[in-house]
Amino acid sequence: MKLDVHTFEGAAGGSIDLPDAVFGLEPRADILARMVRWQLAKRQAGTHQTKGRADIWRTGKKLYKQKGTGGARHGSARVPQFRGGGRAMGPVVRSHAHDLPKKVRALALRHALSSKAREGGLLVFDRAIVEGGKTKALVAAFERHGLANALIVDGAALDAGFARAARNVPNVDVLPVAGINVYDILRRGKLVLTRAAVEALEARFK
Repeated sequence: MKLDVHTFEGAAGGSIDLPDAVFGLEPRADILARMVRWQLAKRQAGTHQTKGRADIWRTGKKLYKQKGTGGARHGSARVPQFRGGGRAMGPVVRSHAHDLPKKVRALALRHALSSKAREGGLLVFDRAIVEGGKTKALVAAFERHGLANALIVDGAALDAGFARAARNVPNVDVLPVAGINVYDILRRGKLVLTRAAVEALEARFK
């Protein structure tokens, strides 16, 4: 697959050949769904918790005698039936993460890249640098290329000025190639890769 390379200044930057093993697959929705579910589950805090009957500070003395009252039999005021009692089977602190094979995760990333390439949402830029590190100049460049909702992936390290300028632009994420992931690719309309990012992905999946 061959794509034209652009620059943020609006000039042409030649072309680049993208490997079909990474950008030319037939996307599978089931693999992408598994990966997104794994990512979202892994990042859940899992800090939700309610008090059970063992966590309630109340007397354990029997409320009233067992028989002869005409009411239900109760032995503790900490049970869920009473106001202020513990909650039955409430949430507890736990990890929501589950296992997903490493090969499936790698395949899901290739399918996400292929999905963007297939639908025309993949752009390749020469480099991710903006003159002066100004947000105004970067917004003008985004408008020039129609990047209203995009994920921009650079090489091993981000340019500090570019990252600072993009920080205040809504619906635009900037990541180094080590942070590229399926969820962020799918949640943005456009995927922008630099030459360095493409080379790093080729080496990663070689």
